[in-house]
Amino acid sequence: MNRIIAPGAVLGVLGGGQLGRMFAIAARRLGYRVHVLSPADDTPTGQIADVEVNAAYDDLDAIARFARNVAALTFEFENVPADTVEVASRYTPVRPAGQVLHVAQNRLREKSFLRDAGLPVTPFIAIRSAADLDSALQQMGCPAVLKTAAWGYDGKGQVRIERGADTGSAWAALATGEAILEQYIEFEREVSVIAARGLDGTCVDYGVIANSHRHHILDISVAPAPVDANVASAAREIARTVLEALDVVGVLCVEFFVTPDGTLMINEIAPRPHNSGHLSIDACVTCQFEQQVRAVCGLPLGDPALLRPAAMANLLGDLWTPGPPAFDRALALNDVKLHLYGKTSALPGRKMGHLTALADTPEAAMCRVIAARAALTGPS
Repeated sequence: MNRIIAPGAVLGVLGGGQLGRMFAIAARRLGYRVHVLSPADDTPTGQIADVEVNAAYDDLDAIARFARNVAALTFEFENVPADTVEVASRYTPVRPAGQVLHVAQNRLREKSFLRDAGLPVTPFIAIRSAADLDSALQQMGCPAVLKTAAWGYDGKGQVRIERGADTGSAWAALATGEAILEQYIEFEREVSVIAARGLDGTCVDYGVIANSHRHHILDISVAPAPVDANVASAAREIARTVLEALDVVGVLCVEFFVTPDGTLMINEIAPRPHNSGHLSIDACVTCQFEQQVRAVCGLPLGDPALLRPAAMANLLGDLWTPGPPAFDRALALNDVKLHLYGKTSALPGRKMGHLTALADTPEAAMCRVIAARAALTGPS
């Protein structure tokens, strides 16, 4: 029988960003205490946590001390060194487990695992030299996308290659020893499914969410997504299969391309709450962060039902130029919620917060959240 970690216990988080912050808010609302470890101080998570420990992720002595003082450990981003997770797991449960991180933090391992599990992924070839790249392009053709195998996110660490491109420059630009070449997919839309799996193997999901990006960074998410019922059912089933194949205990997001004929291809996975699921805080019975707390603690998973159609718009640091946004104008709109992450400096492309709008239809919610964001910097 699985041991429940009851409210009042201390939960640990590796990583001090906004995902950890929202996890900590959910955990404290349920009566847990939260400790966070990250290399920085006054982090978004640290502002909410009971204890903020400043240490490098490869400081294994600090990791061991941290793990001894928490009842369970989770993470808010997947680029945590394998040695860190192995040391922490000697002293406390780590959920999801280190094997999940090992797969998800490297695109080659991730795509190979999914392909070998019989799941639909974008065609790919491993690249370890400029010669590999030339050979792979002859086999795959153009356009294609060359990505670093590790440490890439929000469009970083990738180059699109067109026919006739200088492949030597493309390879040199990544400055890596291992990469992955993926076939460019002509897709109709990008969608995600956020799902959770408990200690007892129970799975729930938030349905299909439609996503649009700007400069490779998520811009707008809308739920429910305007996709065919058969496509939605297939996407949800694939997400469940990924959870079970990886033996995830926690929350995981599967991002898909949907082609014009309704074919689904997995673009990538994230073994944690996801930006596209932030709308669940205001729009669902149980948000993705509470679901993460429940899974980590061995509690029954909550109802993920969508209460009303919703849309989320990211707020990037660009909105703070030349001065702070006019938050009062956005909040003057009915059914709009503001979430700021407590970051001390606004930089272009940096995620500073998000807006969520609820409405009677997904289309109306999207229009509402776009209008709210425009009001932040529009004429007074």
